[in-house]
Amino acid sequence: MFSNYLIGLREGLEASLVVCILIAYLVKTERRDALRPIWIGIVVAVLIAMGFGCALEFGSQEMTFEAQEALGGSLSILAVGLVTWMVFWMRRTARHLKSELHGKLDAALAMGTGALVATAFLAVGREGLETALFVWASVHAASDGTPRPLIGVGLGLATAVFLGWLFYRGALKINLAKFFTWTGAMLVVVAAGVLAYGFHDLQEADWIPGLTNQAFDISGTIPPDSWYGTLLKGVFNFQPDPTILQITVWLLYLIPTLTLFFVPVGFASGKGKVKTPDEQGSQPSKAPQA
Repeated sequence: MFSNYLIGLREGLEASLVVCILIAYLVKTERRDALRPIWIGIVVAVLIAMGFGCALEFGSQEMTFEAQEALGGSLSILAVGLVTWMVFWMRRTARHLKSELHGKLDAALAMGTGALVATAFLAVGREGLETALFVWASVHAASDGTPRPLIGVGLGLATAVFLGWLFYRGALKINLAKFFTWTGAMLVVVAAGVLAYGFHDLQEADWIPGLTNQAFDISGTIPPDSWYGTLLKGVFNFQPDPTILQITVWLLYLIPTLTLFFVPVGFASGKGKVKTPDEQGSQPSKAPQA
């Protein structure tokens, strides 16, 4: 449940901040007439993301077991790729997100209503589709037959919407650079578990060999139905009897990705003073004011 809460919070907060920045900028520049097309684009993006998630869930139920596993494994790998790109992108651009969105909005205002709808739709729709795919993959991997994964996602999204509203009202100021750095790192850990489970799905679909080649089996020490086994499963997608391929994929993804993630921005290019993630976010972020 916690891992899915984290996904809902992390992904939902990005979308909430985008909405907050767009609306606050229009109000501040006295362009309230442009709010309606912005809301239309946002609503359409949310509806499409929800429809995409429903299509994944209900469409997969009509498939054979092997087809379900193949689809689940393939989409899990795709979801991990997208969320990894998103985590690195947000870490790099979090400090400049506001100015970037303002520039796009200025261009859209000059082009008319259709451009405003498209700007809001693209800004929120990308986050929505990524969230729907990764949530589906994570819930598929962590599902234990209870609604807890979906409850976790719902609570995370609700928290994100509330935090976005507080940002808009100017009641909340947090260091966004630090927030996205540390939640991004936790999301990488969650993604590693989803990726390993995705490869296990492909093994069950008989797309990849090695399903019977277990790396270890500690089911006696950590029973899957125990409270701590369920906790590890829900947070890290932990499996007490993984295959050798699962462990290999988990390690090959987690170690290099976390290492690159914590390499200071600017290190590779050698431009200017190298800053750590904490130093990058040393200045408090200011909420957009209406």
